[in-house]
Amino acid sequence: MPYELFYWPTIQGRGEFIRLALEEAGVDYIDVARRRGRGMGVAAMMKLMEAPAAHPAFAPPFLRVDGELIAHTANILDWLGPRLKLAPANAQARRWTHQLQLSVTDFLVEVHDTHHPIASALYYEEQKRESRRRARIFIEQRIPKYLDYFEQVLESNPQGDRHMVGRSLTYVDLSMFQLIEGLRYAFPRAMAASESSWPRLVALHDAVAVRPRIAAYLKSKRRIAFNRDGIFRHYPELDL
Repeated sequence: MPYELFYWPTIQGRGEFIRLALEEAGVDYIDVARRRGRGMGVAAMMKLMEAPAAHPAFAPPFLRVDGELIAHTANILDWLGPRLKLAPANAQARRWTHQLQLSVTDFLVEVHDTHHPIASALYYEEQKRESRRRARIFIEQRIPKYLDYFEQVLESNPQGDRHMVGRSLTYVDLSMFQLIEGLRYAFPRAMAASESSWPRLVALHDAVAVRPRIAAYLKSKRRIAFNRDGIFRHYPELDL
């Protein structure tokens, strides 16, 4: 049976980190909310979330496998990693991979808050002044803090700086690709001015981009374009 991924159909968002892993592994999966037909679409996703269940999912993304719902991006990737051969065999290394993905999760919250610093329920236009202030601090302090850390992880890998963990590709390498892609879209001027400070991350991004399955995915209609509804949003007034 193919994996069933439930996520919003018009944005990359947190679901994209899962899509990248599934695409790299070359496995069959159904992006349920983007499909039409019986049991498909956003309505089917919402119905599943609202149905009584012993372990209900709080919010997308979540994965359905053999009737089990597995939610939260980092948790899903931790479960998928060994099955897709995108996680180390060693238990300690798997925990380290999961820990890095949790740091990615923290970073995504801060990215989102550059355009919604007051409340998600408010439109960006209702909090533009606060967004400018938040984005300026994010660019000056938070991007360097996180990317310096991830760069250090690459540099400190005892098995070489081509991967975040060990000597083989893991799902957190795919996540680094998505972070760089997203930051370049949302803050192109800021990234152009500073990304030379993170040469290993940029090299990792470039290496992931040309992997055959990832390259094919990026050119396909399955890859949703960045837009102003996702986590990474480009507003010129928030850039450097």
